[in-house]
Amino acid sequence: MTDLRLGLRDFLLRPYRGVLLLGRVLVCAAVILSLLAAASCTPAVDEQPAPTSVLRLSDIGPITLDPAVSGEMTSHMYITHIFSGLVTLNEELSVEGDIAKSWTVSEDGTRYVFELRDDVRFHSGRAVTAADFKYSWERACDPETGSHTAPVYLGDIVGARDMIDGKATGLRGVTVLDDYTLQVDIVSPRSYFIYKLTYPTAYVVDEETVARGADWWRQPNGTGPFMLSRWDQGSLLELRRNPDYYRTPALLDAVEFRLLAGVPMIMYERGEIDVVSVSSAYMDQVTDPANPIHRELLSSPELSLYYIGFDVTKPPFDDVYVRLAFCHAVDRERIVTVLFKDSLTVAGGVLPEGLPGYDAGLQPYRYDPDLAREFLARSSYGSAEALPPITITVSGYANQIPAYIAAAMRGWKDNLGVEVTARQLEPEIFLYHLIDERDELYSMGWIADYPSPHNFLGTLFSVGESYNISGYDNPRLEELLQKAAAETEEERQLEIYRKAERIVVEDPPILPLMYGANHVLVKPYVSGFEPNPMGVPDLTRVSVDRP
Repeated sequence: MTDLRLGLRDFLLRPYRGVLLLGRVLVCAAVILSLLAAASCTPAVDEQPAPTSVLRLSDIGPITLDPAVSGEMTSHMYITHIFSGLVTLNEELSVEGDIAKSWTVSEDGTRYVFELRDDVRFHSGRAVTAADFKYSWERACDPETGSHTAPVYLGDIVGARDMIDGKATGLRGVTVLDDYTLQVDIVSPRSYFIYKLTYPTAYVVDEETVARGADWWRQPNGTGPFMLSRWDQGSLLELRRNPDYYRTPALLDAVEFRLLAGVPMIMYERGEIDVVSVSSAYMDQVTDPANPIHRELLSSPELSLYYIGFDVTKPPFDDVYVRLAFCHAVDRERIVTVLFKDSLTVAGGVLPEGLPGYDAGLQPYRYDPDLAREFLARSSYGSAEALPPITITVSGYANQIPAYIAAAMRGWKDNLGVEVTARQLEPEIFLYHLIDERDELYSMGWIADYPSPHNFLGTLFSVGESYNISGYDNPRLEELLQKAAAETEEERQLEIYRKAERIVVEDPPILPLMYGANHVLVKPYVSGFEPNPMGVPDLTRVSVDRP
């Protein structure tokens, strides 16, 4: 999610700086205010009576509401409720039709034919047709749009790479057969392709609205269950129920996001908001049976991974033994226990628990300073003194390094004698330009966009993928990923992915730190709120019966 679809949650350790309710990116209040200065608007919607059933949340507001561009969970919270696509994920994380009522797949797995519903309309009232999807996907692949997510989520379509590279002006693999039939051809069988179409990059947008100019998304015209009805600079963003939504309408009249309105936990305790994400700073408080608030706590696993990445394309991390040394020099158990108060789980491999293909037997990188020093001695450098200067790129402001990153840096210094310096990038730069800005190390988080091992192993480590920040290139991994993509029998496919994960663990381009989890407090008068393992709860099922 995210899109980078990032799972960065520095707010777990710094709950007092612009915490977002259920997002994954900490963004400084001053920067968000500057972004919203241009974004402040009250969209032109029909006059509606004041809402009576309102869910109140705390947030910082979206970075963008353009589905083609968004690549982080901060914005996805809004986009997934304002817009929609051909298919979506249900509660069991299986693909089901959304605007598409059905689809067929050719015997060779390379042609999809989607039959669209004929009762879907943009919020403006205009009917949605197959041509709107062709336009939306071609716009996402147009280099002028600047989408970092299009190569990942639409890149399998015939002709998509040519468009993205500026070699073509249209998608050869997308054909409008009639107003409500869309044919999509992909370059080769991809078992996970249909999952990719659940991501915002594949959502439909209105060409007439986009034609208004670069800032069209500040007054979006979507197809989703909610409409943007109000957006006041650094103050309030309101979503109203779409009365003409083609699926089951939302139970709520509106959702109010109180933007940068204070410390979320304090707002929750005062009854100013109805749901709040719990950081590790409050974990002892909310889990104490003597505190009545503990009865309002909902906890669930999340399909996410926090990690430190190595730039394997340049010294010193082009040497696998240096990478292994850095992996074994960090006490990950202590980080999770002391800093996160056991609210997260130490990562085994790359695939988080709950994801198909998860391998509980993987327990690499035990904390072993002696082994770490042995690996460093076996490297081409031989000692810490011979290593070049090393910097880690992190997201943030004012030299406030996340505590878990500081702990890793301390481990490298104490156990290897390596002094690592940190360089901060503003979050909006970090999120969208890290591949160009990265130093020898970088801190990252990733939350599943779709429940397939490929979304971790392929998206993060395959050659040519835009989120392969480390620059990793392993022919054995590529061979296994291709085999898994073409395999239709699930258990055989998952075993191939497990083999692929072992390659990544043995030849590490990253140091996996921990798997994420959802911890939220929900007021007793709120029903239907369920944390989502992929980060964005479905607010259409929520109801409020405030006393």
